[in-house]
Amino acid sequence: MNDRDSWFGRATSRWQDWPARELVAAKRRLGLSISVVIPARNEERTVAGVVGAISRSLVTRLPLIDELIVIDSDSTDSTAELAAGAGAKVYRAAEILPAAGSYPGKGEALWKSLHVTSGDLLVFVDADLTSWGPHFVTGLLGPLLADERVQLVKGFYTRVWTRSDGSTSTEGGRVTELVARPLLSLWWPELAAVVQPLAGEWAARRSLMESLPIPVGYGVELATLMDTAARHGMDAVAQVDLGSRAHRHQANHDLAVMAAELLAVAERRRPAGQRPAATELRQFIREDGTARPLRRPVPLAERPPAAASGDGEPA
Repeated sequence: MNDRDSWFGRATSRWQDWPARELVAAKRRLGLSISVVIPARNEERTVAGVVGAISRSLVTRLPLIDELIVIDSDSTDSTAELAAGAGAKVYRAAEILPAAGSYPGKGEALWKSLHVTSGDLLVFVDADLTSWGPHFVTGLLGPLLADERVQLVKGFYTRVWTRSDGSTSTEGGRVTELVARPLLSLWWPELAAVVQPLAGEWAARRSLMESLPIPVGYGVELATLMDTAARHGMDAVAQVDLGSRAHRHQANHDLAVMAAELLAVAERRRPAGQRPAATELRQFIREDGTARPLRRPVPLAERPPAAASGDGEPA
């Protein structure tokens, strides 16, 4: 068993491992406060359902969450009003620290949230979820409340994708599979054991988030993962199987912008002159409700120019 397999075994749990009532007791014992942050832009169709479910389950029925915050990123629809009506405190991103200016983007909303929340532990949940549950929140909090060494918890799940004809598939995560996973496998192989490095559902300690640079766009998840591991080691990272998740999918042209952001984030963090650290692509397939690692070789050899080659050996 190599180090990556060892990390996967000890750092991976299921949401069922973290009962909500036990988390309430742990929170009280540790004297910690918890904030849930939902970044949103034009999500009037789904935001009230996300906010309302968390509010009913983890604020009203069980006193686990101290703050339920929506950061509205320049929505032009009724996102802010519906979120407030469902139980969230809503802040408009452009109105937080106005002297610092404002950028469009998810990372900007999360960075701005650090200035209007007070929780010791932060849970980030996307606003466009359609198949999910409040157990996303409890699952992500579990490792943070159980182990003081854990700084960052990533969720993973079966991504349910509804096609235009109404049929469904679990082959979601196009940017993860085509960009993030190859990047990590080649350059940061220790992070290739993270099943869904770009998952929008994750949790972290405030002290960590306040210490890291935050890309203003979709690169926030990848950057946070890379920087946490670089500064604190892999024992500071955990992941939780949250079951299944469905949400609105973006067009390929929009995903290309996301991919470009990820490439820029990775390039800023890659040491100059570094060559690929691995020659295999680590993927995951879902079998019997669990994620099973799959390794595939990546051919990296290059032949020399035929005109200058004597023996044809790869360069």
